[in-house]
Amino acid sequence: MDTEHLKSFVVVSECASFSQAADRLFITQPAVSKRIGALERLLDTRLFDRIGKHVQLTEAGRILLPKALKILADLEDATRAVQDLTGEVRGDLHVATSHHIGLHKLPPVLRDFAACYPNVNLRFEFLDSEIACERVLQGKCELALVTLPPCINPHLQAVTIWRDPLVFITSGQSNITTHCTLAQLSQQPAILPDLNTYTGQLVLRFFNEQGLSLNISMATNFLETIKMLCSVGLGWSVLPASMVDSQLKILTVKNVKLERDLGIVRHTGRTLSNAGQAFVTSLNKTASQET
Repeated sequence: MDTEHLKSFVVVSECASFSQAADRLFITQPAVSKRIGALERLLDTRLFDRIGKHVQLTEAGRILLPKALKILADLEDATRAVQDLTGEVRGDLHVATSHHIGLHKLPPVLRDFAACYPNVNLRFEFLDSEIACERVLQGKCELALVTLPPCINPHLQAVTIWRDPLVFITSGQSNITTHCTLAQLSQQPAILPDLNTYTGQLVLRFFNEQGLSLNISMATNFLETIKMLCSVGLGWSVLPASMVDSQLKILTVKNVKLERDLGIVRHTGRTLSNAGQAFVTSLNKTASQET
């Protein structure tokens, strides 16, 4: 079974489109179709239903997908393990990270890492923390730098790199009093991350514990957008303390202290490459210099 055929199968399943898969693979659409056709003939079954311009997995395709992902991940693991025997730090390092960490935590790490390891090709995906963890679980990324989940999948390992204090904030001109309660905030419009995110769940838990509901007027997972919306007086929110500036007012909420952990998530069944180990070392070094 040709691994390039399997790779094309996985990308088509992700894109639900032969043309988009061709763009991602840097080959022509007929070449993608040829690879999928060869795989279907080998397995003697149809893997995709073609519906207009879109495709979707057949039952056989859905069965094959997780096995194809595992084969490709194992092959990548084996190749990397052999290459790493030389002790060199080189090759691709695929990392998924949240936008907040990418903007506010990674720049000094990347400067240090790029200077020390010029032969490593860093490949970053900027995703919500929940999706980034899923990418690691699927073997599509070696590491994720994210807001750590309250409950971790047993196949994943989480290590805290930064403690991230959170504060309640609103516009500097807001009529919400500086010292307030959750009950008072529940009556005011809130602009929060989606409540399915780890940070959203953290905020929701405090309100649920007091039997209070949230008056959410808007939701977005981009913290910079939340900051802007609050600064112009559209509501209150929760942000990392490091993001607060003169346009915002910090609210002291009685009996509530918020903090989240930011750090590394990796797959317990996957050995870190030399590049991955060096990147983790750079992260810890930079974090220790910040304290």
